[in-house]
Amino acid sequence: MRSSHIGVLLALVLLATLIPPAVHAQVKFPRLISVTPDTGKIGDLLTVEGENLDKSNVKALYLTDGQTDWKTEIVEQTSKAIKFKIPKNAKPGRFNLMVLTTGDDPRLLEQPVKVTVE
Repeated sequence: MRSSHIGVLLALVLLATLIPPAVHAQVKFPRLISVTPDTGKIGDLLTVEGENLDKSNVKALYLTDGQTDWKTEIVEQTSKAIKFKIPKNAKPGRFNLMVLTTGDDPRLLEQPVKVTVE
């Protein structure tokens, strides 16, 4: 009985060493922390700061009111910041920012960072 436990343990260790490191890696979801300025007009350039915001993690950035989403124009993008323009078709109001993630299973993640469009 003891030898069967050792066999199972060895099989698990072997399996763990054969799985690619990417499978073990934790997914890095984008997280928005702040936006400056937090108020602007159509066409204005704003900067949102956060974590994991580079092109390998964020495909698109939107303004959202929970029912309608307006895709922004990303002007510059790094792992810690995205510079974007308020879209031409956005209406005046207060909106959350939302990111579209990259990868095989892209997700829309609404963030607790708000922008006011005048």
